[in-house]
Amino acid sequence: MTKILTGGVGKTEVARAVNALDLDDVEATVSSDMDAAMKLRAGQADYYLGTCHTGAGASLGVLVGVMGKAAHTFGRSVPTEEEVAALLADGKKVFGFAMDQMDTVTPVVTRAIAAHSG
Repeated sequence: MTKILTGGVGKTEVARAVNALDLDDVEATVSSDMDAAMKLRAGQADYYLGTCHTGAGASLGVLVGVMGKAAHTFGRSVPTEEEVAALLADGKKVFGFAMDQMDTVTPVVTRAIAAHSG
């Protein structure tokens, strides 16, 4: 089971959107940023999706501090599944994006994670 933790301003909406995709072996749970960082470091979760108003700041602050270069922010851009796949192949586990992009970015990132993990 691939475990995705969600945090930031839109954490509940992102978790719902991930779970609504009903992808085999992918599950999202709402988390705080500090709890997510500790679970990722301990191997108790696989990925983190964080949202804030810009997608570059508060969505990843603690995670960047704890996870370092395993974090990536899309800011206000919408990635393709191929772009996300390349980031996953590079070891990225933490993704930040703007909350007004949630409806578009969440399924793209989640599908790429499912394909990468499957």
